[in-house]
Amino acid sequence: MPADYHTHTPLCMHAEGEPEAFIDAAIAAGVTEYGISDHAPVGKEFFDDWRMLDSQLPEYFDWVERAKAHAGDKIPVRVGLECDWLPDCEGWITNLRDRHRWDYLIGSVHYINDGSNWNFDNPKWVGSKWAEADIEQVWTRYWQSYIDMADSGLFDILAHPDLIKKFGYRPDGELNRFYEPVIDAIATSGAIIELNTAGWHKPCAEQYPHSDFLGLARDGGVDLVISSDAHHPDEVARDFTKAIAIAKAAGYVETTLINQGQRSYEAL
Repeated sequence: MPADYHTHTPLCMHAEGEPEAFIDAAIAAGVTEYGISDHAPVGKEFFDDWRMLDSQLPEYFDWVERAKAHAGDKIPVRVGLECDWLPDCEGWITNLRDRHRWDYLIGSVHYINDGSNWNFDNPKWVGSKWAEADIEQVWTRYWQSYIDMADSGLFDILAHPDLIKKFGYRPDGELNRFYEPVIDAIATSGAIIELNTAGWHKPCAEQYPHSDFLGLARDGGVDLVISSDAHHPDEVARDFTKAIAIAKAAGYVETTLINQGQRSYEAL
């Protein structure tokens, strides 16, 4: 199975499981490598209730070391962070990168820059803010943030590209008009995208990103990883067989391995 680099720990306050259990699950699934990339702090102060605090980074490193010790020589364990793209975050991301020898940093867009930093993927907004939103405008803002994130060059991997569809809200018309400019920016940046299987277990009932996006990304020469976004050991490498078939249908023949920012490839 391909490497699974996008996984979480209980420090994010919405995951559960001990490091040994995650490693056992990765070994049982037969993934090539296992990566830990919990939600990064976004500053010195409290921001929201679904990420570790800056003061908890030492605990995170301890969690990673427990995972590595349990893995031994049975599976390589990589370490990263999933970092939110927010207004004026570049200095903070640079600060985080300098604080450890990360194998990779993942960039994510979970917030719409509409003046309130709307965390659009929070279920509490279904039936309220989402129901009242101008979907075309929300999608436009989301994808512009994704372009800005790619343009920053700060991230090795860009997460769940079309997370904006999580609750099934899509604008009318053909959606490649949103995808194509984003893929151009990703290709120029050299970042890797992920095929994230968590979407099959959300209201959209579809992997992130859509198959049309994947095909365009492949045509643009964008590298790929397959990710579970696991928040529990049972979710490690979940649906990877189905994801491999979709990646192949989009034209991918290999996925990416990453170690201290250096890439290699393995056949699907």
